[in-house]
This record gives sequence, C-alpha cells and structure tokens, in this order.
Amino acid sequence: MELAQPPSFENRDRSDIYDYVERHGAVRPSEIRTALGMEERAFGHHMAILKRDDVLEERDGIVRIAYDEAEAEEFHAADVEFTIRQARQEDLTGLVGAIREAVGEKTYVDAETIADVVDSEGVLLRHNDLESRIFFVATVGDDVVGWVHLRHPELDKLSHTAELTLGVLEQYRGVGIGSRLLERGIEWADSQGFEKIYNSVPSTNADAIEFLEAHDWETEAVREDHYKLGGQYIDEVMMAKEI
Repeated sequence: MELAQPPSFENRDRSDIYDYVERHGAVRPSEIRTALGMEERAFGHHMAILKRDDVLEERDGIVRIAYDEAEAEEFHAADVEFTIRQARQEDLTGLVGAIREAVGEKTYVDAETIADVVDSEGVLLRHNDLESRIFFVATVGDDVVGWVHLRHPELDKLSHTAELTLGVLEQYRGVGIGSRLLERGIEWADSQGFEKIYNSVPSTNADAIEFLEAHDWETEAVREDHYKLGGQYIDEVMMAKEI
C-alpha cells in the first residue's frame, strides 16, 4: 500500500472532496456532495478526476481513499487457520473490540489510546498533512483476533520513523500470529522507506517486552514513573528496531 505522501491539489473543490472522505473513512457520493454543497455536474467531474488519478475509489456505491491492497496471506499453525491482511473500514468495530480485549489488563497504554482514537473518529485509515496510519489484521473466520498498527507523523524531523503497536487475543497467542503480524508491519514500513520503528510499553508488560526482544528489538530508554496504573507509578520502556 502506498501512503508515502498525502496528495496535494491545485483545485480547491477536489481538495475538499478528498478531505471529507479522509475524515469520514467511507461515504456515499451523495453525502459528500450534499455536505460540501456542490452542484451535481461539477461534483461528478471532480470525482471522475480523483478516481482517474487513483486518489479515491468507489466500490458498491461507497467512496474511500484509493490504495493498492496487498494480497491476504493464509496460515495454518497448531490447528488454527488464520489470515493476515490489510484492515478495511468494515473491520473497525471488530478491530476496536479486539484491541480493548487484548489490553484488558491496561498494560499496553499506547494500544488502548489508539482504540479510543479510532473508535471516536470512526476511521481506520488516515492519510493527511498531520499523520498517516494503517492497520493489518489477523482474522480467524470473520473475527479479528490480532492487529498491527503503524502510525507515521508527517513531520520532516520524524520522516524516517514509524510507531508500531501490536497485539493478539489471549486465546490465540503462542501459535505465531503475533510474529506474522510483526513481519507484515515491518515489511510495510520497509516498503515506505522508513529507517526505524518504535514502540513503548509499561515495564509491567513483560510478555510484550520479551516478544519484541526475541524479534531483535532493543530498549533505547526507560522513563521512570511515566505511567500511573492502578494507583501505582510504572516505568515506560521505549523500544525500537532499525530496518
């Protein structure tokens, strides 16, 4: 999936259409036109150009940001068949639920925050002047059982980095789903030209720290008493991996 730079527009109307779709995730053309107060013929003209230029796409009467969706990969391990694929807008509810269940013990603050942000915005994909974000999910049947999320701040000084969070539902751990998700996330970051990915977890999340260390992540710093969980101050372990 190409997300390297948000598109720029010389035409204000086309910029407004893109911004509306980017903010809302998946919308009907009539909703966009009504919200922006555009005349039907002009709106159709701008939409045709945006679709021609692969900026937006329309499927089943719904408009989304256009992207090249990578192929889904299927795996079989320990009597579990699972699929790793790019998340779609339709996965939002299941993905948010999976994140919240996976961090139920409040030991993964960044992931919990992401779930809150995505749920409140109602949008999975972000690609604007402030940030870009993407999710890949692991599914068993129709259920989301794990995720990897990458966020890239659109700042020159951080253009070489991406933040990664990852998790798997407890009942599906230990069969390689987390490793496959991490591999997919790193592959995507590498394809985007990032040089480093990072992740921060509370020091009490020993499983996450051990998992990342086993995949050649290193601790860059520890911020003492950074979190307050259950009335106790907890250190933040800041981990990173060079790509």
